[in-house]
Amino acid sequence: MRLIAVLAGTCALALAACSSSSSSGSSSASSTATSSSSSSASTASKVTLVVYSAQGYDSAMTKAFTAATGIPVKLDDNSTGPLLTQIEASKNNPNWGLLWVDGATAFAGLDTQGLLLKGFEPNVQWNSLGTQSVPSDKSYTPTGVILMAALAYNKQKVKSPPTSWQSLLSSQWKGQVGMNDPSQSGPTFPFIAGMMNYLGGVNAGESYFTKLKANGLIIHPTNGPTLQALTSGQINLALVQSSAAIGAALGDKNIGISYLNPVTLLPSAIGIDAKAPPAEQAEAKQFIEFVLSPAGQKVMQSGDPTGDSLYYPVIQGVSPLSALPALGSTSTQTINPYTWGPQEGTINTWFDDNIVR
Repeated sequence: MRLIAVLAGTCALALAACSSSSSSGSSSASSTATSSSSSSASTASKVTLVVYSAQGYDSAMTKAFTAATGIPVKLDDNSTGPLLTQIEASKNNPNWGLLWVDGATAFAGLDTQGLLLKGFEPNVQWNSLGTQSVPSDKSYTPTGVILMAALAYNKQKVKSPPTSWQSLLSSQWKGQVGMNDPSQSGPTFPFIAGMMNYLGGVNAGESYFTKLKANGLIIHPTNGPTLQALTSGQINLALVQSSAAIGAALGDKNIGISYLNPVTLLPSAIGIDAKAPPAEQAEAKQFIEFVLSPAGQKVMQSGDPTGDSLYYPVIQGVSPLSALPALGSTSTQTINPYTWGPQEGTINTWFDDNIVR
């Protein structure tokens, strides 16, 4: 941009030298100098927004945001677990501007530590999913909702899939069930918390997963490896997030999907670093507003068409992609992120020590 301004100034001076009117040349040079100064000031006012994200469309979104606003973005794309570890490790000297991952429990945990900026809500028209997903202190902003967990299965080998969570414990499914590691896969902790909520508490949930392990439960780090285990025949049933399951089924007609009663509603959300510089916080707010704008929603629904784009919108007037089942066709539950979020570290440690290993 500075090079363009210099060239423009050079051209203006050259024209002034050839002109019969010195005042005209002076006016042109003055105008160019003012434009150059304004442009430089505008550029200088923009700081780099650091985005931590585990979303499949985050690269497309950050590029579209920069194109629309001129704000430079540094994207750190990783799984949710490692991103949360980075935030925890640097909480006394943070170097992130916003976090965008699946699972309100993660944000509730950060909020209770005072790590999120409170009190911001974009000027949008929420639908019912959006309204119920906004926290009372407005410390994070929902951007979509998925279901956890969907049951993906091999239709060639499984003619009658399980119909309840308890049926997964039967000998019929011994060694055939796989799921993700919650310390790596962000959506998996809300699934575990949802099972504990459904079954009546932490102890009941630990008992369930202990029995599931005894029945041959196989753990992989994230959705991709778990679904690969399904298609390779290592397992016949995969408990993964709905967007990943639907995306896999779109590409492989041998994959079927069912939803056991109940599945947990899982919001994706954005939170802003409470300790980020004011200029970066202001840009993070602009990013959230862009994500929820019509242009941003188009990017969300096209940036990862066989993955994270398969979400239920939280904004009025935006319809889910046609591959998603009607939300009313499944039995769902909502868990309190402020009840379960602060327990994430303890529960994940128990799970890794007793189920993963």
